[in-house]
This record gives sequence, structure tokens and C-alpha cells, in this order.
Amino acid sequence: MPTRTQNQRLIVLDTETTGLSPQEGHRIIEIGCVEMIKRRLTGKQFHAYINPERLVEQDAIAVHGITNEFLQDKPVFSKIAEQFIEFIRGAELVIHNAPFDVGFINHEFNLLNAQLGTVSTYSTVFDTLAYARKKHPGQRNTLDALCKRYSIDNSHRELHGALLDAEILADVFLMMTGGQDSLLEANTPVTHSVSGDKNIQRTVTNRPALKIIRCNETEQQEHKQRLASIDKASGGQCLWSK
Repeated sequence: MPTRTQNQRLIVLDTETTGLSPQEGHRIIEIGCVEMIKRRLTGKQFHAYINPERLVEQDAIAVHGITNEFLQDKPVFSKIAEQFIEFIRGAELVIHNAPFDVGFINHEFNLLNAQLGTVSTYSTVFDTLAYARKKHPGQRNTLDALCKRYSIDNSHRELHGALLDAEILADVFLMMTGGQDSLLEANTPVTHSVSGDKNIQRTVTNRPALKIIRCNETEQQEHKQRLASIDKASGGQCLWSK
């Protein structure tokens, strides 16, 4: 895993598309991103549905459920490009099977304006699939398989969706690269940056003191068993067991 600074801004990213290959004219129809700093989700997100100006293939609709009718009134890529670029600028992108998503994003940049450059113009990239294949050689390393391996609940994921998959991948990334401290810091504003909308902030302040409920011996034992399971799944890298 490449060395990164403690305060480096990470953007966990996923896309949905009209088909499998930009070389065949396929386009991006959804981008979902969540931000992490110090291995914590900040609550800041970028999410946009995009009119691809072409039909979505039926095989793709079966995967993500995004129909041509749904996309008719959505903005084209040029309308969200600047906002998207500013969101990823200077960050490290965390992507599962990065060549797929990066290839599509670069294709959109090139169609819009070749002078925009490529993803590497604005960000570095960490491919969680490539990392998983090195960490778990010879095993299935799909996002669903990694969720099962690291005991991450993705039961609410019936269809693929860019923002949902980015949130799940954030959990997988944290577990696969050594656990986490806290996903979301207390009193962190949750900012959703969505094409066509103004930023919406929901900030919780002046919270009352939390009631402390002590666990009993049975719960302590179950907790120890859970940590042992996480430690085994992460190859001895469960920080809570240290």
C-alpha cells in the first residue's frame, strides 16, 4: 500500500454506466463519492445522476436499476464536470477496479475538452481490487466477497448504486487496510453536494451528555468473540485487540 500522510484527503468513488466499455461509446450515468480525512468519513459527499445522451443497455439496467426514463431530465456531464473536478482535486481516489471507473471518467473528460487532462491531472488513485488480490491471492475479491470476508453488512444492497457502493467500499477499505478509529466524528456537518442542488448541511450541536450503560459479563464475552472474528478476518490487524 502506498505511503500516505495522516491528513491526506481520500475520496472513495464509484460510478454506474450505460455499458461496459467507453470504447464502444458507453457513458457514465451516476457518480458517487464520499470523503475521508484521518481515516474518518467527514460527511461530505458528491453525488450526481447524469444524462448520457444515449440509451442504457438492458444488461446494465439489470445491474443498477437506472432506467432511460429516469435519466431523461438529468444534467449532462458538462454541467457537473467542474463541481466534480473540484471535489476530487488534490485527493487520493479509492476505487474498486480503478481502471474501469478511471477509464470512463477520462473518456468523459476527453469528450468534453481534451485540455481537461485525465484523472491523474487532479488526483492519485488507490485500487482496492488490486490491493485485495495481493492481500488475498486466489480468492474472490468482488466488493460483495470482501464485505463477507470482513463481516460488513451489505444486506441493504439489492442493486448497485454509485453512492451506496462508495459508502460500502469505504468500510471495506478501512477494514482491509488496518481497521478504523471512527467512521464519523461527532458534530461533523453532513454536506451533500448534488448536481443542480445547493449544498445542504445538517449539523447536530449542543447534544446532551450521553447516558453510560455498562456491559455485563455476557456482553463482554460476546465483544471479545467479535474482536477475535475481526482480527482473524483482517489478518491480525484489528486495532481494537491491541
